[in-house]
Amino acid sequence: MAAIPADYLERLYAGFIGKNVGIRLGAPVEPAIWTYGRIREIYGEVTSYLKPFRNFAADDDANGPCYFIRPLFEGDPRKPLEAEAVGRAWLDYSREGRGMFWWGGYGISTEHTAFLNLKAGIPAPESGSIARNGAAVAEQIGGQIFIDTWGLVWPGRPREAADYAATAASVSHDGDGKNGARFIAACIAAAFSEAATAGLGATAKESALRRVVEAGLDQLDSNCLYSDVAKAVMGFHGAHPGDWRPCQEYLIAEWGYDRYPGLCHMIPNAGVCVLALMYGAGDFARTVEIATMCGWDTDCNAGNVGTILGVLGGLDSIPPRYRDPINDGIVLSGLPGSLNILDIPTFSRKLAAVGYRLAGEATPVGIEAAIARGDGERAFHFDFALPGSTHGMRVSDPVAFSAVHRARSARNGGGALEFRYERIPREGKGKLFWKPFYRRCDFDDERYSPVFSPVARPGQKVEIRFRRESWEGEKVGIAGYVRDSSTGKDIETTTTIFPEPGEDAVMGFTIPDVGGSQVDEVGLVLTGYSGAARRDSGRLLVESFSISGKARYSIDMARQSVEFGCITPFSHDGGRWTLEEGRMQLMTDVPATSYTGGYGVEDQVFSVTVTPRAGESLVIGLRCGGAMRGYFAGFDGQGRVSLFRRDFGMERLASTGFDWKLNTKYVFTFEASGELLTFAVDGQALLSARDGRHRSGMVACGALAPARALFGPFEVQEL
Repeated sequence: MAAIPADYLERLYAGFIGKNVGIRLGAPVEPAIWTYGRIREIYGEVTSYLKPFRNFAADDDANGPCYFIRPLFEGDPRKPLEAEAVGRAWLDYSREGRGMFWWGGYGISTEHTAFLNLKAGIPAPESGSIARNGAAVAEQIGGQIFIDTWGLVWPGRPREAADYAATAASVSHDGDGKNGARFIAACIAAAFSEAATAGLGATAKESALRRVVEAGLDQLDSNCLYSDVAKAVMGFHGAHPGDWRPCQEYLIAEWGYDRYPGLCHMIPNAGVCVLALMYGAGDFARTVEIATMCGWDTDCNAGNVGTILGVLGGLDSIPPRYRDPINDGIVLSGLPGSLNILDIPTFSRKLAAVGYRLAGEATPVGIEAAIARGDGERAFHFDFALPGSTHGMRVSDPVAFSAVHRARSARNGGGALEFRYERIPREGKGKLFWKPFYRRCDFDDERYSPVFSPVARPGQKVEIRFRRESWEGEKVGIAGYVRDSSTGKDIETTTTIFPEPGEDAVMGFTIPDVGGSQVDEVGLVLTGYSGAARRDSGRLLVESFSISGKARYSIDMARQSVEFGCITPFSHDGGRWTLEEGRMQLMTDVPATSYTGGYGVEDQVFSVTVTPRAGESLVIGLRCGGAMRGYFAGFDGQGRVSLFRRDFGMERLASTGFDWKLNTKYVFTFEASGELLTFAVDGQALLSARDGRHRSGMVACGALAPARALFGPFEVQEL
């Protein structure tokens, strides 16, 4: 068994960045109107991003790789993977009808079909089988676009990567749909083994790339159609290795969409992936550009080959024009709003830790320690240790300020983020910050309807370590700050300090209460203090940035708005949710729940004012791991309150009598402390139970049966 390579984490990180570069590059020309010919006519030779997105919205090609692999995060990755576990993740992390993937209808969208099968009790892998759904549905492209992370956790082991990817893909796909998963995951895994030889020159790159493709083909039945189209492209390339366009024209003529059923079949896009790999000749930029210029499912194909080439070439192979706009962060559109803000270095470390466990190797201490400091669920800790990493930090004015990675400039010899300021006048200000919450106005489009719960909340602690270097001027002032998302106003959280050049400084503060709103910026504000006619120039070298600790906050519905089909800062699953009378109204004919709060929170007290208007089952929830897991308590029929455990089904843990009435306000208070769960109404303790099944999760409110009710305001205290 091959040992995990020494540069595994960096190669994995590069692969995941490469995936998201490809998605961002291909997404603007994904719709069907963008044919190969039209892309050529409008854009000619693609050599950079086609759209200057301020923030790139969510994409199904990123959602699946981040959410469907979570069974390996939450369970024991050394146990054999079962399709049923991945199918449960589909149900748990998806909001039915919104986000995650394309909800195109039963028998039309492969993923929507599989989801409804799972919901109806049809288990995986039958949920995605040809026997259940027919070949036209089962062999669409989704089988390979969600599987990159399965290849990233099996470095150098293409067989295992292919097997795991096929198991995961079987939830929704079959036949050549699964073959696509096997091929792409195996290529990613094989790229780790070829990475060293790929850096030896153009000829070595091409040879390494061919071995990667052959490793992928080795995991397929040689007689399958996927293998046929791949070999046809390789044969064409062998005969005509110069220009890629004749090869794509050959694919259109002989393997095009017109030859296969459905809207986005696997086989034509498989041909594009192999074409881009062969003609890209091991060059990252050229490969993702060719995949985009070919048309068809551009973001999917460019994303898959971007992962392979990112691993193969490493971080240095990704040009700054492609890497810099990624800025180490993406947003997702799963059900847990606080997991939809993803820090790529943190996620890469978590994937790497899984990879080490799968290989039976000890996880390096540095990776374990970094995850312990900030796992992206309980806390965030940015150390800028990975080459070029920025952890999504931003500046307020890119003319006078900039934020770039600087290697070996921190006190401990590790990485740092350089916050540079140039020619700042007296009382001129600039900010270095991270975004822990997004609003609709932050995006240019509505792709896959991302929803967010803030990952930095009032009561939590912020610590920023930095050192100042001065190039000109006398002194600058530094203060901590946060921004109120509803007013857009900055709130300085500390007194201003004036660090001397070369002085190591620590800025620490508690995120203040923002009156039921959310915080959408956390960071430092720098102010020039030199005298008249003088300017300040220099830099702060930021060694670390962390957010941790217990929060205590309120949610005032009068300060919220409807964005991406949800009310901020909630993520709705089922029912119709609106703002009425300064509160959140639910009207539903089916069970419906709305979620918010931190995902990794264990013990907390949740209080909600609830006014029932119609129906008999209104609840609030704690430790909700997703749509299928959590604890709920509240009204359970006339004259009764109950406490439930949801674990892919509802089970009553306790019940008692309580005479409640419609159109009356009640304050529900639900507390989880260790294994003890307690529920009170208007301060009167009514129910308690002990259960250790669910250890952490979001807070929630909703109905377990048809109902109408008003919810809010909300109070959360993390214990």
